Amino acid sequence: MAYDVNGTAVEADANGYLVNQADWNEDVGKAIAAAEQIPELTEKHWDIINYLRDEFFNNGGNQPNERTIVKDMGKKWGEKIVSKDTFNLFPGMPSKQASKIAGLPETRRKGGY
Repeated sequence: MAYDVNGTAVEADANGYLVNQADWNEDVGKAIAAAEQIPELTEKHWDIINYLRDEFFNNGGNQPNERTIVKDMGKKWGEKIVSKDTFNLFPGMPSKQASKIAGLPETRRKGGY
């Protein structure tokens, strides 16, 4: 499978995760999001995407679960949020769908709490 990004094919595995993480940029993220039925990425979408990329690349490959994402985004956004808020942004499970859009490898954990 591949994503078409500005006329260039970006290779992905059978589940839609990038084969080469170095191929990722915001345009690639937007193409993956469109394929995931998320037509527009808002500032909150990008906050989660960039948070997951930062955790992965600057924290030893850490891939936060749903609970950790909710806690950390609540701090960042300065409001109390619940998991439904992140699922409204990424209905395909925030830790998995947002990671895919962020160009990160597929997580093997179950997510949740």
